[in-house]
Amino acid sequence: MKENLEKNFSGTIVCDGDKTFPNFTRKLQRCWAHLLREADWLAEHADEAKPLQKVLHKLYGQLKTSLEDDPPPARRARLASDAKRRLGYWLKKRYKSEEIKEFIQKARNGFDHWFTFVTTPGVEPTNNLAERALRELVVQRKIVGTLRNEKGIRIYETLPTLLATWKQRGLDLQEALSNALTEAWKREREVKKFNRLAA
Repeated sequence: MKENLEKNFSGTIVCDGDKTFPNFTRKLQRCWAHLLREADWLAEHADEAKPLQKVLHKLYGQLKTSLEDDPPPARRARLASDAKRRLGYWLKKRYKSEEIKEFIQKARNGFDHWFTFVTTPGVEPTNNLAERALRELVVQRKIVGTLRNEKGIRIYETLPTLLATWKQRGLDLQEALSNALTEAWKREREVKKFNRLAA
């Protein structure tokens, strides 16, 4: 993360509640899939959580519907402000269950980042897209022997990332890979030439 995000990263990170992410940017979107799954689990185990679960699902559904026609910034800001007010009301309520109190604290900790997807067009409200993209790689990682050394790990983590990025940008994969390899080869030749001259 330090290598990929620290210097020039200007996007929004869609993430779970891991404390690492705020070290890189304030532009975060906390994952609603994680929030709703945990609320569902709590509602199954404690009646006290059922109203909260229903409110969260309703709020999320209404926001998704409101964003379908890509509203202008002012409308998005009003939607986010209203959603924060509604969520804040439920986070201030008193609960008896310790598990619900822990859940509420997690939600409070990420309060400023639940509605980035409302105010920032193109930001997803969940990290499902990233998790789906990684699923196949995680399986492959378990069976590919080259991951036992640093060079193999570096190649393995770089190539799929490049291919996925080019695909999302609508580029021809063969052409993009060929261009990247050509540029890398040119840079390597220039470094070798410079080293010879400096010696």
